Amino acid sequence: MSGSLEVRQFLLRYEGEAAGGYAGGVPSQRTGNAEASRISDDQARRARLAVARSADGVEDCAQLLEMLGLIPDDDGQSPVQR
Repeated sequence: MSGSLEVRQFLLRYEGEAAGGYAGGVPSQRTGNAEASRISDDQARRARLAVARSADGVEDCAQLLEMLGLIPDDDGQSPVQR
């Protein structure tokens, strides 16, 4: 569903930018170090894109992003990044 206009519009709402330019890749595994366990903005963006590409639709994408803690709060930070 990577070409879906609905999914791209959904991502624009949460990313504030176009979903183009996906370079691929998977976030690195977390370690025991508290600072190293935080994921970067780029890793969160790539994770959102991976979820969007795998989702069956907008509702599925929203549910998956919420379950994974990838939807930014009012401060613009995802729960997975805290």
